[in-house]
Amino acid sequence: MADPVSSPQLPAVPPPPSQDAAPRARRRRWLWVLGALVALVILFAFFIFSVELLHYTESAAFCSSCHVMHPENTAYENSPHARAECGTCHIGPGALAAFQAKMANVRYLWVYPTGNYERPIPSPIHSLRPVEVVCEQCHWPEKFYADRLVNLFRHDTDEQNSLTNIALLMKTGGGTEDAGLGRGIHWHIDNPVYYIATDEQRQNIPWVQAEYNGVVTEYIATDSTLTQADIDSAEKRKMDCVDCHNRASHDFTRPSDSIDESMAAGLIANDLPYIKQQGVEVLEQVYQTEEEAAQAISGVADFYANSFPDIYNSRQVDVEQAVAELQAIFDRTTFPFMNVTWDAHRNNVGHRDFPGCFRCHDGQHLSKDNEAIRLECNICHAIPQVALPGQDIPTINALPPGNEPETHLTTTWLSEHRFRFDSTCAECHTISDPGGASNTSFCSNSACHGTEWVYAGLNAPAIRELAAPPREPGAGQPNPVPHPISTDTNCLTCHGAAGVIPAPESHAAFDITQCTQCHQAPPTEQPTPASASPTPAPDATNLPTQPPPESGPPAIPHPVEDRADCVLCHGENGVKPFPTDHAGRTSDTCQMCHQPGQAATEATEPAQTPAATPAPAAAETPAASAASGIPHSIEGQENQCLACHYTGSIKPFPANHESFSNQMCLSCHSPED
Repeated sequence: MADPVSSPQLPAVPPPPSQDAAPRARRRRWLWVLGALVALVILFAFFIFSVELLHYTESAAFCSSCHVMHPENTAYENSPHARAECGTCHIGPGALAAFQAKMANVRYLWVYPTGNYERPIPSPIHSLRPVEVVCEQCHWPEKFYADRLVNLFRHDTDEQNSLTNIALLMKTGGGTEDAGLGRGIHWHIDNPVYYIATDEQRQNIPWVQAEYNGVVTEYIATDSTLTQADIDSAEKRKMDCVDCHNRASHDFTRPSDSIDESMAAGLIANDLPYIKQQGVEVLEQVYQTEEEAAQAISGVADFYANSFPDIYNSRQVDVEQAVAELQAIFDRTTFPFMNVTWDAHRNNVGHRDFPGCFRCHDGQHLSKDNEAIRLECNICHAIPQVALPGQDIPTINALPPGNEPETHLTTTWLSEHRFRFDSTCAECHTISDPGGASNTSFCSNSACHGTEWVYAGLNAPAIRELAAPPREPGAGQPNPVPHPISTDTNCLTCHGAAGVIPAPESHAAFDITQCTQCHQAPPTEQPTPASASPTPAPDATNLPTQPPPESGPPAIPHPVEDRADCVLCHGENGVKPFPTDHAGRTSDTCQMCHQPGQAATEATEPAQTPAATPAPAAAETPAASAASGIPHSIEGQENQCLACHYTGSIKPFPANHESFSNQMCLSCHSPED
């Protein structure tokens, strides 16, 4: 028997593999593969879901889900950007920017539910990314835009809803100076402009710096209170797209303009009497609730039922359609629960309802050399052409005249031209009714003169000092008219109390028909005395008028020495009373128009020695143009005229001398030689 200790140990032989081991291994590998695939699918699905969720949170559908955004969303749906999602402009491209935006606005998760937000939503939005990232995703800054014809249809508020058509060419321009472009409204894109705003909405801009052709110029508003230290420390913003296009997608159009658009589109019948007036009246009021507004708008139908029953009965469909359209205009422009009206947010495009362009181009931002940021209409658009009801639009001249004088090139020309108007203007322009709004000439354009441009600085004191000629004291002679005049010239447009060159205070009661009685046009002109103005100044309203004399104011037929008080004889109850339209004038104004005649200048001085016997006077005949002489001595009886010449006496004075005193007698009557 072998020794178990010393016998060699044989290696253990593993048991033969089970027949199920290989399939189990394969199954484990497939489980790992399947698990990995499932994980990838889940991750991919999560990624897709996250991207879609992120995209949805930048969409108009998500942003409009909160009622607070209803006004902004409504305006957006009626804007040129209605097909662009909110995040395209408010966030821009990039995941990091999106993440930062979400983190910055997460506060709205409790701000909106708790009602702790401003009404309306304040603007501008300071969190917007640069326009190079946002606007220029779609818009090409170097693009040059040709002039574009714009037709503005404006209905009046009269019974006929009279239509005025205003046409102009918008000079959008753009491009670069190097390419021979760089002009028009988009000039600002190619040239760096910086400004300082002193208010949150960037409406008050007292300081501007512009660079052009390598020259940097600073402009300061004449009414600015900024010191140099204030300018040095202030935030200077570089002008970009949103400084003008600040309401590009969220503009709440003025109801008056919306009504005009609806009438042009046929949504409101433009021949319904007073429909424009009624629409403006109900839509431009402020309402506390939508229900209150709806009740007021529905009252337009009652207006026609009560005031125009025949029209209402025959055209009830048109009336109801007009009311429905007025309600639709209200629904997209006014939101009482958010305090949003058409003027809640200022739109910087234009310069009629808000300062807009006039924030800088108001004519009163001056450089140290007294050069102004130009207030010139045809920098941005051609001179508007106006067609009154029933008229065709005149030809629009998009190019400046080739012989434009040097005066027109000054930066303050729009202020100066009101004072520098003479016969040379007629070489290029039609000049009838200058400064008026009759649309009879280039100089009477109602699109310019028929609107009060409240944000322009034409009347800023510093600008008037630069533009207006110095006022010279009167010399007792009426100044000649330095410019052409015609039958429809309205002198009061420029020379009324509020005009650019107001007439003297002593002329306050003068009527327009009296102007050419004293002031004559240039010798080359043959003016016809102006008729009553269609738009008289307030101080000329309801004044009596008389036809002007054929040869100007009559000469004074007697000596004027020692006769300072003209109204003694020429007052309302005088010997030769002045015309009724002279009421209120004083003696110191008489010789501004009336001058001594030949007979008067050759007359002898009034006698200094009194006489004794009263002078005969013609009581039954009208007063002569010159007072009769005293045929007797008045020495010692200079205060006794009424002793013989009172009513019922030896030689009574005329009836119109009833209230005269002894002193007044010698003002006209002098002893004969």
